[in-house]
Amino acid sequence: MKSLIALFVPGVAFYICLSLLWNHPQFTWLHDWGAYPWEFWGISFCGIVATIAGVIDWLYHRKKLRIVGELERKYEMLALAGGVPLFILMAVASLIEKPTNFLIPVIIVVLYMTVLICYDEFLFHRRCKPFETTMHRLLVFGNGFAWLAWAHWCFVRGGAYV
Repeated sequence: MKSLIALFVPGVAFYICLSLLWNHPQFTWLHDWGAYPWEFWGISFCGIVATIAGVIDWLYHRKKLRIVGELERKYEMLALAGGVPLFILMAVASLIEKPTNFLIPVIIVVLYMTVLICYDEFLFHRRCKPFETTMHRLLVFGNGFAWLAWAHWCFVRGGAYV
């Protein structure tokens, strides 16, 4: 159940933070869907796809179609939990005038998560059936593309100071 909660934390936190910024002067564009940068549509679409795939994978395991061992569960949880500090770093970087000050810490957390995800996929998921492999890829690449869209908005376009 912890992994399911960890799966939802970044997406829910993202929308909660956007609602808290609704009246912030640098986020007036939130009132006009047409003014949303393409990165936000990318974050939303890719994040939703990844979350749905993660839920389907979680349900797949709950139906005991493939048993997840304790060591695998540990590494999956470590990778999912890495999303929390990444979210915090990206949120702060999105709001400050010089987001590039956070670029190195963000890259460190992303690399940490990437190593854990690769370890999990290469060690434990070699025996997965095609359906489960597809769900894993949608989860990993969906979250990866959502992060890339956010990183582009934050570090290339300048975040809130566009």
